[in-house]
Amino acid sequence: MKLQYLGHAACLLEVDGAKLLFDPFLSGNEKCNVAPADVQCDYILLTHAHQDHVGDAVEIALANDAPILANFELASYLNAKHGVKVEPVNPGGGIDLPFGRVKFTFAYHSSSTPDENGVPIYMGQPAGIIVTSGKTSFYHAGDTGLFGDMKLLGDMHDIELALLPIGDRFTMGPDDAVKAIEFLRPRYVVPIHYNTFPGMIDQDPEAFADKATSATGVAVSILECGDAVEF
Repeated sequence: MKLQYLGHAACLLEVDGAKLLFDPFLSGNEKCNVAPADVQCDYILLTHAHQDHVGDAVEIALANDAPILANFELASYLNAKHGVKVEPVNPGGGIDLPFGRVKFTFAYHSSSTPDENGVPIYMGQPAGIIVTSGKTSFYHAGDTGLFGDMKLLGDMHDIELALLPIGDRFTMGPDDAVKAIEFLRPRYVVPIHYNTFPGMIDQDPEAFADKATSATGVAVSILECGDAVEF
């Protein structure tokens, strides 16, 4: 597997010949220097409906003829409104695809999109996502608070790399993310969802990495947009 980080919670995962794009918030993200038109992918996976996660999913899906995997409400909305291909998957369930298995897990957050008046429309249950190919699993936690069943995810899956939010306010902060690492027991961690919106989710990733590695022994990689790691 190869991961390219695209800023905030967005990334491109290459696994067994397939390219999986997660939460492609590219346009409007000052910390992302990748244009939607430059992204090639086979599937798009969305953890929930907030704009900083759906982002450019529709444009990229149409340009690549790529299906969007999302919870039932969000997938139905995107298909009806924009005509994109979709594969609905709800938390607790999964889908087998040519490269392996995609499983949607629970995430403790919210999920909505604004109507024409800015009023939030409910868009189903937010999720984390586990991709398993062979014996290797990748976990994108999405936007979530800490929850005890993360330990079950660690028990049930051999997680090589986990992407965990550390921004606080809307998701886990650094201390809870350290506890999540203890529960999940991944070999590597990449922090996400921090320092994108000034004054809202400001964090020191170096301090988090030092604390996490000291407490758990797990290696933490701090990535900038465009950086890639293989695992």
